[in-house]
Amino acid sequence: MPHDPNVLVGFSGSEDAGVYKLSDDTAIVQTLDFFTPIVDDPKIFGMVSAANSLSDIYAMGGRPITAMNVVCFPIKRLSLDTLRQILEGGLQILREAGVALVGGHSVEDDEPKYGLSVTGLIHPEKIMTNGGIQPGDRLILTKALGTGVIATALKAKLATPSSIEAMVNSMCTINKIASEVAVRFGVKGCTDITGFGLVGHLVEMARAGQARLRIRAKNVPLLEGARDAASMGLVPAGAYGNRTFFAEWTTLDPAIPTDIADLLFDPQTSGGLVMAIPEEKVAEFVAALLAEGVNVAAEIGAVERSDTLGHVEFYWE
Repeated sequence: MPHDPNVLVGFSGSEDAGVYKLSDDTAIVQTLDFFTPIVDDPKIFGMVSAANSLSDIYAMGGRPITAMNVVCFPIKRLSLDTLRQILEGGLQILREAGVALVGGHSVEDDEPKYGLSVTGLIHPEKIMTNGGIQPGDRLILTKALGTGVIATALKAKLATPSSIEAMVNSMCTINKIASEVAVRFGVKGCTDITGFGLVGHLVEMARAGQARLRIRAKNVPLLEGARDAASMGLVPAGAYGNRTFFAEWTTLDPAIPTDIADLLFDPQTSGGLVMAIPEEKVAEFVAALLAEGVNVAAEIGAVERSDTLGHVEFYWE
């Protein structure tokens, strides 16, 4: 692979986005993401996918400025009105984020897919990364878990209206404010929780930061109805895949209830941020997040210095 010294963040470290330095005080941060519908409503699908795409920029501490639509659509099977609603949903989120839509690309496909290619700006010295954690840091999570199991319950027609509402509200909430507060507090370690679930993304942090993370499972916030869905066995295949893949770097306390354990591996869509903050700043940081409108700011664990590097331990009591 060609080497370019201006690439500040690339493929290594399983980072959320790439960063390219333009000058001493300016770099661009870039990402691309798209997926198939997680809900039936086309506008909500567009909103969720757009929020999810923007999240990688926010997880790096960047400010998204432009976006391009990525569209795959079965034009012979679904109406153009459906496509219009998807794009309107995405545009609504972009307006909320203050991001300009500058174009995009579409292809005909058997299944609808939608997302964004996003470009943002970031100061080269203020980049947040998976590996930016330090021993003694506390870990703050900004959204509750459970979108995967509730979506599975929805497909099985077993989800309650209140749990569906909780899932949709969470997925459509952008991580803009949480990211801005983190940058203001000088946070260096951050990631967003998406397809690998809480466990997988914490393992990425632990491995990139060469540290051990200790997480109190009882402190992890859950969406309304998530435990009920998990207790009924409505767990997506991705959760089992995450459990298998990340088992080598994970220890789970046997006291953790089965449904809670399943939710720790539950793949999230447009999940929250996990941010590492020094212990002495936790109270002020959490207060700032809540005061500025972030609904969840849960302290879930800590970064420890250990010989067992790249490991995540979940305990109950």
